[in-house]
Amino acid sequence: MNDYIQLKAFARADGLWLALLWIASFVFYLLGLASPGYSIVALLLAFATPILVWKRLKNFRDYGLEGSISFLRGWAYVVLLFFYGSLLFAIAQFCYFNFLDQGYLLGMYAKMMELPENAEVIKQAGMQQVVEDALNTLGAMRPIDLSLNMLTTNLMLGVLVGLPIAGLLQRKVGAKS
Repeated sequence: MNDYIQLKAFARADGLWLALLWIASFVFYLLGLASPGYSIVALLLAFATPILVWKRLKNFRDYGLEGSISFLRGWAYVVLLFFYGSLLFAIAQFCYFNFLDQGYLLGMYAKMMELPENAEVIKQAGMQQVVEDALNTLGAMRPIDLSLNMLTTNLMLGVLVGLPIAGLLQRKVGAKS
């Protein structure tokens, strides 16, 4: 039982770091809609997710478990880390969409689709109705819908990302990594 309590405690603390990384990436994504240079930062922060998870699992293994961790415990840690991080990120996104966005994201998407170069590609592909329907669907979504959608996506990502990371970082006592 103490092992599970310890696992949850480390995962909660590290989930906070993951949520902060994702929040920073989301902020830079939003800034990047108006100024494309920020989009690169958003992308780099998003791609840092597996690196952060790797480092936090390695820290948990080396300091919390004295250098030994099974595949299943490592995977459970990553899944819990993603659960806590996803939950905090979903709360942050809900607050943004509910109180701050005021149609900014949808407006920026619509503006991008109306740019002459994008409009021409959409027209040539015969996708005008698809794009219009997608924008209407996005506009009809409530803040809680957007947040829960991202929560589910991040949880699934955690289950998948956890498999190779846990496999690579598993180690028995006395073995070297």
